[in-house]
Amino acid sequence: MTLPETGSIAPDFTLVDQDEKPVTLSDLRGGGVILFFYPAAMTPGCTKEACDFRDSLAPLQAAGYTVLGISRDLPAKLREFRERDGLTYALLSDPDHVVHATYGAWGAKMNYGKLIEGVIRSTFVIDADGQVTHALRNVRATGHVARLRKLLGLG
Repeated sequence: MTLPETGSIAPDFTLVDQDEKPVTLSDLRGGGVILFFYPAAMTPGCTKEACDFRDSLAPLQAAGYTVLGISRDLPAKLREFRERDGLTYALLSDPDHVVHATYGAWGAKMNYGKLIEGVIRSTFVIDADGQVTHALRNVRATGHVARLRKLLGLG
């Protein structure tokens, strides 16, 4: 399987959101999409990253982007996370990590000096035609959204 990289077409998928409504990536063509894969709802790092996206949503949306968070959490937990932290974008459920694997956001990683298999925190920016313009893998939760905004020319 070839992982999506800058310049490739983003693999299509359909996942359910926090309200169990299906979201299909190709249905969002015509506008940009930011997909961010995170390990688990309501953990400290993931909460920081999700809240940073929430706090940056206005300029991202003004630039034409739809933000989607993807984790292995089930919709009920995603709904709780969204409500608890006032997240105003869709959170998608990928419990079997199929979409994670397709995007290279699942695999071997170091965790506290131990090699484990799990979610590799990653973000993909996709343009209106479905092409990946940025493939950012193994990012840190803290400061990531600010660096992404700078990369996109959004300060």
